[in-house]
Amino acid sequence: MIARRLYIAFVSAAAAWAALIVLAPFLASRAHASTFGAAVTLGVYVIGSAVFHLLPARSFHLWAAQMPVCARCTGIYFGAAAMAIAAASARLTPRLAPLKRRPPYATVPAAANRSYVGQRFSGAVRGARLMLAVAALPTAATLVFEWTTGQTPANWIRFAAGLPIGVAIAWLVQAAAEDQVN
Repeated sequence: MIARRLYIAFVSAAAAWAALIVLAPFLASRAHASTFGAAVTLGVYVIGSAVFHLLPARSFHLWAAQMPVCARCTGIYFGAAAMAIAAASARLTPRLAPLKRRPPYATVPAAANRSYVGQRFSGAVRGARLMLAVAALPTAATLVFEWTTGQTPANWIRFAAGLPIGVAIAWLVQAAAEDQVN
């Protein structure tokens, strides 16, 4: 029950943060923002500046205002929010590794139980690590390109490279909430 509540909190936070990083430049571009709007904008930009580099060339600009996070991080957050919302609304049950049916634990020797549980856990962790590694490949490719050529990829490319990481992390959070990787 606690895991389910934490998952709902994760979905809510992912969606709220994705909305806030779009809302903040909109509010920042308004000449007469309310006190509450100014406080929200300030808070989002302070969080963004504490965690991200905020280089103008690497960030999207909406309504003539720079977004509070870079393009790659925007992709990560949008990917996480989209996956979290989709999984929560569709009630998807991700599976990291197919599980073979075994006889009830009461009929299997204790040593076999430990072995089966250990194999299931290591398979799930291996699957999670592989998924994260594959999701990080587009971002790694953009970094290698940047470091070898000295050119920064376009923001939409950096955004697209970040999406798989966000999707993978949100998927793993759901898998953990469903007790598949714990």
